[in-house]
Amino acid sequence: MMKKIAFYFCSFLMVFVFACSNDANNSEETSETPETPQNPTQLFPANFQATGSSANDILSNTNFDRLLIEIAYVEGFRPTTNAISAFTTFIREFSFKQFIELRFTELESPNDEDNEFTIEEISDLEIANRTAYNDENTLAIYIFFADEPNEGDDLDEGLVTLGAVYRNTSMVIFESTIRVLSSRFNSVTLSDIEEATLEHEFGHLFGLVNLGTVAINDHEDPEAENHCIIDPCLMRGELVFQVPGSEVFKSQNAKTASACNLNGMDLMRQMESRVARSLAAVPELDDECQLDLAGNGGRSALDN
Repeated sequence: MMKKIAFYFCSFLMVFVFACSNDANNSEETSETPETPQNPTQLFPANFQATGSSANDILSNTNFDRLLIEIAYVEGFRPTTNAISAFTTFIREFSFKQFIELRFTELESPNDEDNEFTIEEISDLEIANRTAYNDENTLAIYIFFADEPNEGDDLDEGLVTLGAVYRNTSMVIFESTIRVLSSRFNSVTLSDIEEATLEHEFGHLFGLVNLGTVAINDHEDPEAENHCIIDPCLMRGELVFQVPGSEVFKSQNAKTASACNLNGMDLMRQMESRVARSLAAVPELDDECQLDLAGNGGRSALDN
């Protein structure tokens, strides 16, 4: 009997020691330093390409028939409902994307020490906060509404940036600047300024002008690359104050650059002039720009 008891005890002891040994090994395995999460630019490279390179995908339904727009905004700087509604109508008018989902993401203020943003800082914020990326038949766009102005802006000197595009699915709207201008121009509403800025910058994501969508007839402004020379037009060159490649467009370390910086003062003057002539405040795409979009898989009002 004692031999049996001793046998069972030894067996139990061996099982216990084996189990403890396994637990120790598992503990060692799980305590290893976890792998560093991959950067979104590596996980979703299709969303981090050059401005205009996704023009055909945005305009046509060949590869994507749905559009997901993530609207990230600093608390207190959410865009107006009217502007977003008009903006989505604009997209449906010139592209075949009829299913458009909006995802609103509220962010805390980055509290930038300089009280202004460089394009590189905007890019870093996108990488840290963006949640919408291309997935199967859905193409994702990211728009950030900032609570601080663009680097180098000077209202007294007439350098006021309303928006910028810097990637194929990325753009920034300087909402704080838009609100300052809105308070100074009584004839143009806040939603009108937001709409005009959104549509101008999205025109570049459409590939206008010669920025992924080739111009069928030459109408590019020789003094403002990737902008239209025809007056009036939403993509007119006089609405920008520098051309790509200048110091205004480059970030501090030149990793990211804007393809367009929209000059608020020029746009405001154009919109005020339109209102004074009883026209809609927001400029429209001219015939040549519409023709280009149709040639790259999009729609044109000229066909209606």
